[in-house]
Amino acid sequence: MPSMPRISVTRRKDNPEAVMSIGDHLRELRNRLVISALGILIGAVVGYVIYKPVYNLITLPITQANANGGDLKVNFPTILSSFDLRLRMSLWTGVLLSSPLWMYEFWAYVGPGMTRREKAYTWAFGMAGLALFACGCALGMWIMPHAVQILTGFIPDWGSSTGIIDASTYLSFYLRLVLVFGAAFLLPEILVALNRLGLMKGRTMLKGWRWAVVAIFIFMAFANPLPDPWSMIFMAVPITGLYFLACFMSIQHDKRVARRRAREEAELDAALAGQPVADSASLSAPASSRELPAAGDEA
Repeated sequence: MPSMPRISVTRRKDNPEAVMSIGDHLRELRNRLVISALGILIGAVVGYVIYKPVYNLITLPITQANANGGDLKVNFPTILSSFDLRLRMSLWTGVLLSSPLWMYEFWAYVGPGMTRREKAYTWAFGMAGLALFACGCALGMWIMPHAVQILTGFIPDWGSSTGIIDASTYLSFYLRLVLVFGAAFLLPEILVALNRLGLMKGRTMLKGWRWAVVAIFIFMAFANPLPDPWSMIFMAVPITGLYFLACFMSIQHDKRVARRRAREEAELDAALAGQPVADSASLSAPASSRELPAAGDEA
């Protein structure tokens, strides 16, 4: 049985709508995943080379704690611990360094299938999400030295006690703290996205503000490594402010949608009301006022 001719479809000027078959989509997805993986691999190699400054940055909270009178040491309990830590840190560094590449590959894959309005929304939400996530991660990095200082303050200062911190455990703790704060700052964008999709009204968000504030403080109580309540309050306040900002933006969006719908309904009612009037006027017009055929046509 002869095979069907394959049509080469590319996302260029000859195919502005990027119409592709399922096989073409899968092949393009594979190619973009390979490019992204290569970018992460190259970034990991760079991260392996710059391991020392990255390690110094991550262990800076321990260095600061020691400068304030602490006695902390990073421990590598097995022979492969140091090498394993270097590989993990290199991989995370590669993901961070190659983020512009794999984010572009993702956008290049999904972008052509969107309308201009959808692209504008996606671009705006993407940039806002990156900014919010970066602010959350920065807050987590700012909290980290204080967390180390306070938590290691429970080490007994009598006898021969000393703080020995497992390197792998410390890295996991550091990443969890930073990523949790970054993800927490995405809460308002998620709420605004739900409102834009029509899944939640702004008034509904604002109506449940008490439960939302309680949930934010409970989340911060679990995510916050510091035992004092003031740090929890300090971290929960900006997220609460972002929550109310999301409620305000959603309410304003609902008002714009309501005004647009009211205007469209008014225009539709006017069009429907005007059509019968025009028809009845044309039907009730006297015969003398109707257009008579020209003399030439009659002849």
